[in-house]
Order: sequence, then structure tokens, then C-alpha cells
Amino acid sequence: MLWQPSLPEQYLKATPDELAGAITARRAQLGGQLVILGHHYQTDEIIRHADFTGDSLKLSQIAAKVASERDVKWVIFCGVHFMAESADMLTPESVDVILPDLSAGCSMADMAQYDDTVMAWESIHRTLAEGGFKGRVVPITYVNSSAAIKAFVGEHGGACCTSSNAREVFRWAMTGGSKMLLPGESVKVLFLPDQHLGRNTAAACGIDVATRSCVYDPRLVRKGEMLGGATAEQIVKSDVLLWAGHCSVHKLFRPEHCDQIRAISATTPDKPAYKILVHPECCKEVVDKSDLNGSTEFIIKTIKDASPGSRWAVATEVH
Repeated sequence: MLWQPSLPEQYLKATPDELAGAITARRAQLGGQLVILGHHYQTDEIIRHADFTGDSLKLSQIAAKVASERDVKWVIFCGVHFMAESADMLTPESVDVILPDLSAGCSMADMAQYDDTVMAWESIHRTLAEGGFKGRVVPITYVNSSAAIKAFVGEHGGACCTSSNAREVFRWAMTGGSKMLLPGESVKVLFLPDQHLGRNTAAACGIDVATRSCVYDPRLVRKGEMLGGATAEQIVKSDVLLWAGHCSVHKLFRPEHCDQIRAISATTPDKPAYKILVHPECCKEVVDKSDLNGSTEFIIKTIKDASPGSRWAVATEVH
């Protein structure tokens, strides 16, 4: 957690309209040298000032594109720490990427720390060698992770994915990733930091996650369980090793909520039945009971393209 200085008192006492007016005036002074990025999950009070909205990677890519087209000096990323890191990596060195609140973190990203990942990598490989495994482990990290984790994954022949392309990246990894599989060689995937996206993606790619996956929890390592709660047999047998991370928002959606929506549809047969649309950061039990699942961009597009009068239950962040 980075330390965030307190705001000057004038901002704390200002009304929402006064703050909006001050922001608008300052933006006019800075002109095209300033770009404000607003993540989909920000409130309306923030989004109203954003030049671009989208998910984290899309916004970073937009920032890089705009910076290549005009003299951009400042990019303000209204999001969390790992998002600003990504934008900083993709934009030129001459561009300052600013995170308005340095303490704005992502609970999921914070669940995968670099030192824990190094320890896990060593423990998993030692266990696999002792179990006679002949193959490779290809790491995948969700974009919702720190730059340090992304660097670790890249260094070890893996890749970063989004919720939009997770299946494609997963299939890439299972077929050898950046190195073609040798005859008789097999691959395991270590998926960080969101176990739910990893589990849902593996299942969508045809893996029996009930028998061919296991969870590695770094918190249990600190309590003396060196394989993070998994057994050596599970590590050797599994095709997918899931990091014990999750989104603190999406874990709030439960299978019984899907059942409640179905029950509401049953009591209103004169209206279209609700379709359940969820984000793949939800647990597998929720995804299995949904009609559709996909990234925030997918959710927005699906609702935008939906027929008038249709009814939808959406399981993602409220904004």
C-alpha cells in the first residue's frame, strides 16, 4: 500500500459542482497535453471528466495511441495501481502517468506478491520433478496483477491475458506457449492471480477442473503448508494450478442469486424471461448457472445490442 498525502482542505470543503467546475477549468488550461482515462467501474462523477472510458488494458492502449498522435504530457488514470502501471509501460518515457490516489489498489492484484510467486514456482517445480513429471509449466497472469508479476510471467515463458482473450491465451499456453511442444512433452498452466477466471477458462477449454486442477494458496504457505494447501499428488495430476486469488466484488455473487432470478422469471410468464449475464471473475457455480459470461466490454455490448423489452440480470461491479 503506497502512502497517499491528504488533500488540501479547499478540496475537502468544496461541493461536487465546485469540484467539477475547477476540474473543467484546469483541463481547459492544459488542453490536448492532458488525457484523462476513466475505468468502467468509476462513478459517474469521475466518468463525466474522462476523455476515454474502457477496461484497464484498452485504456492503456488508447493512451499509447493518443500519445503517438499528439504532444501528450500527462495521462491521469482514474483506476487502480496496476492499471496506471500498464499505461506507464505502454506510453513514451516523456509522458507522466498519474494515479490520483496512490493508495487505490486492487484486492485481487494484491493477492499475488512477487516473493510468494517465486517461492511457489520453486516449490511446484521441485514437487513435479520428484513426481516424475516430464514437461513444462507455463504461467499466465490476468492483467489485474502488478508489473512485477507480469515481468515474472514473461521471464518464465508465459503471457498476460484479459478476460476477453483468456481462452485464446490459455489454449496458447496448453499447446506449448512460446515453445513448440516436443514429442511426449506435456504442459501445466499456473494461472495467477484470479482462481475463478482461471477455473472458468480452463473449463471452457475442455478441462475437467474438478479432477484436473488444484489451488495454491500462498497464505497457507506462511502457515507451514509448503504447497499452499495442495498435495504433491494434486500438483502432479493437475493440468491447471490456480492461484488462490479472487475479486472481492465478484465473489459476492452467488448461485442462489441466479436461482432467485429464475424464480422471478417463473412468476412473470407474461414477460420475457430474465437472461443472466455475468463476469468470468464470478465463481464457476455462478458462471455455470448464467446464460452468458464475458468481459466488461462484452457485457456492455450485449446490453447495448439487446432487443427492446428484454430483461437482464447482470453480475458485475455496480457502476
